[in-house]
Amino acid sequence: MKAGERTVRKDPEPPPPGGILWDVAGDVRVLLSLPSALTMQVAHPAVGAGVDQHSVFRTDPWGRGERSVRSVLLWVYGGADAVAEGRRLRRLHKTIQGVDAYGQRYHALTPAYYAWVHATGFPSLRYARRYLDRHPYTPAQERRLYAEWLQVGRVLGIHDRDMPQTPEEFWPYWHRMLAETIEPTAVARELAAYNPGIPPPPYGPRPVRLVLRVLWPLLVPGLARFRRFMTIGLMPPEARRALRLPWTPRQERRLRLVGRVVANIVPLLPERLRYLPYARRARAQRTPARH
Repeated sequence: MKAGERTVRKDPEPPPPGGILWDVAGDVRVLLSLPSALTMQVAHPAVGAGVDQHSVFRTDPWGRGERSVRSVLLWVYGGADAVAEGRRLRRLHKTIQGVDAYGQRYHALTPAYYAWVHATGFPSLRYARRYLDRHPYTPAQERRLYAEWLQVGRVLGIHDRDMPQTPEEFWPYWHRMLAETIEPTAVARELAAYNPGIPPPPYGPRPVRLVLRVLWPLLVPGLARFRRFMTIGLMPPEARRALRLPWTPRQERRLRLVGRVVANIVPLLPERLRYLPYARRARAQRTPARH
């Protein structure tokens, strides 16, 4: 490079069209596994404190959930918008700081904390696959999934030095975090609890919203129990133990039954029903990667 010339830093590349994440991130089944990942994220004391003190998940649960899902879809399917979303998230997190339950100061962009939030996605996707799909990932597929998840991390501004670079490096990091850092924080307990106080969803035509509002007292207890059941059940057992969440053999049998139903029905659905709208539009326009 000549004197006076500046190196132009290239934007990170999001996962490739036709990759594993393009198949799984926008599949409706991801909605069943996201609550487990979110609960594991806030089991980190610093992350839990940040969410407790700065998030609107209690006052606007549906809106908060919708924004989280939209952000995840942008990371994978957004192309240039994925990079813009990564920058937006970092700007948003610059102001998130405070003191955790142990009196320790935290900042949301501290590399170890920010990386943990992202890291939970890999074991969550991997473990949920065992129940919600007919075929668990092969070792080669797991390696590819992890490589694509690292690409997402780069889009979010996570440096390679802050994330294990291979699955073989990831699992010692994962077990060390569970043994030394992760705990049943107040927010983690709250997300994994039975909560029939969730308001009805504010979506759909007005007549539908009115009917939901009337029927909600009858519907919400069952939905709240199912949400708690899936949140705990689709969490990797070692994480479940670290959070001291109860799980019985009977619940495991029920989860396997639910999983078999989902795994056999969802793949038969047409694309317009199987994929969330943003993912469906991106997949319809994609040029498949060559293999």
